[in-house]
Amino acid sequence: MPAPSRDELRRLHFINALFAEVTGHDLYLAQQIREAIAFSLAELTAQTAAHPEFAAKFDAEFNAAAAHLLAKHFAHFPRRGFFHWDAALTPTAATPLFARAELMAGLKKLAPYRESTLLVTNLRPALIPPHRRATPRRQRDYEEALAFVRDLTAARTARSADLQLLFL
Repeated sequence: MPAPSRDELRRLHFINALFAEVTGHDLYLAQQIREAIAFSLAELTAQTAAHPEFAAKFDAEFNAAAAHLLAKHFAHFPRRGFFHWDAALTPTAATPLFARAELMAGLKKLAPYRESTLLVTNLRPALIPPHRRATPRRQRDYEEALAFVRDLTAARTARSADLQLLFL
């Protein structure tokens, strides 16, 4: 059996961390979830094998499928909140003004829950597009956006709440 590629290992550890409550950090169970998500994207997997330049699209679709599955998982827990913010949803979504509005809406939704998860996806690709150079300014904007999300989340979450902030 060939060794898994670097991207497959990255996705496996991503799934293992994201679904830790389900897998109990068991890589075999995480592998099953990863394969199920990859199976649901079989057509895109075949296209990526034929055209390696589709890898970024496959990663985005894989992350979206994993976020959707995680949202379905948390829907079964009425006492646990979940909110997903996709920073690449619109061209301006990752700018501070629009990011603040989206995050505040999510934090208001999570406020009634003692335990919750805030999933932020595609923040890096929104600010540092994969097909463009990672200039010092883009890198600085990304670091500032990470700090902004962390600070806003910390400031607008009750001290008694257990909020997990995940960046993908």
